[in-house]
Amino acid sequence: MNRRLAGWLVLAASIVAIDQLTKWIVLSTMSYGQAIPVTGFFQLVLVFNPGAAFSFLADQPGWQRWFFVTLAIVICGWLFTMLRRHQDEFALPLSFSLIIGGAIGNVIDRILYGAVVDFLYFHIDRYGWPAFNAADSAITAGVVLMLWSQFRPQPKPSTPENPS
Repeated sequence: MNRRLAGWLVLAASIVAIDQLTKWIVLSTMSYGQAIPVTGFFQLVLVFNPGAAFSFLADQPGWQRWFFVTLAIVICGWLFTMLRRHQDEFALPLSFSLIIGGAIGNVIDRILYGAVVDFLYFHIDRYGWPAFNAADSAITAGVVLMLWSQFRPQPKPSTPENPS
């Protein structure tokens, strides 16, 4: 394994470590459903999400746990392949590393707890964004970066007729 690829994998592992550390702190210090106001628009609140983003499929009887574990592992495998292919670039491998790290962090939760540990809750009055965690933040940032890097205008290669 070359140093570039190793660096991207260290980043993904760091995301997993940060995610699991923050979840361990929350699980060690809070009880389920407990809310700790931090600001007028932000609370720490311990909840478990057996579904996906925005609690998609959370009301299902349990099959979604292993479906989401399998899906995340397959996607991480594909992203690792893409990471190896694009390791010498910057934006794409950064996005892949963020997504892989976040996905692995949430897979660990699903295996250990049967659901993802969420604890960051932003709201305005009684209207709020669904609670999330560090892994979700890394996945979101990675997807946004991946889309941005794919849809931004690409520089034209320099040619004798078009010197750059």
